[in-house]
Amino acid sequence: MHVLADALTSVLAIGALVAGRYLGWVWLDPVMGIVGAVVISVWAWNLMRDTAAVLLDTADAHLEGEVRQEVEGLGDAKITDLHVWRIGPGAHAAIVSFTGDASAADVRQRLRRVHELAHVTVEPR
Repeated sequence: MHVLADALTSVLAIGALVAGRYLGWVWLDPVMGIVGAVVISVWAWNLMRDTAAVLLDTADAHLEGEVRQEVEGLGDAKITDLHVWRIGPGAHAAIVSFTGDASAADVRQRLRRVHELAHVTVEPR
C-alpha cells in the first residue's frame, strides 16, 4: 500500500506540473500537494493504529471471552487471572490462572479448541 500511495502522489504531482505548464493551471500543483498530503496522512494514521495495538499488547475481547467459555463452561473451573496477547499474525499467547476441581491438563485440553492460541500457560491455584 505504501508503494501504491507513493506512486499515486508522484503521478498526481507530475500531472499537476504538466497541467500548470501547458494549460496555465498553476493552482493545480499546490492542490495536488494537499491531496498527496491527505493520502499519506491517511496511510500513516492506519499504520499507527494497527501497530499501536500490537506494541501495547491489547487484548482481543472476543478471544478472552472464548477462553473464559472454554475453561469455565463445565462449571468445574473458575478463572482468577487471565492474560491474552498477540504474538504474531493470527497467533496469541495466554496465561490462565484458575481455581476449582479441574486439573491443569483438563484446562489445557479445553484450550486446544481455541485455534488462535499458539502458546498457553496454565496455572492452577
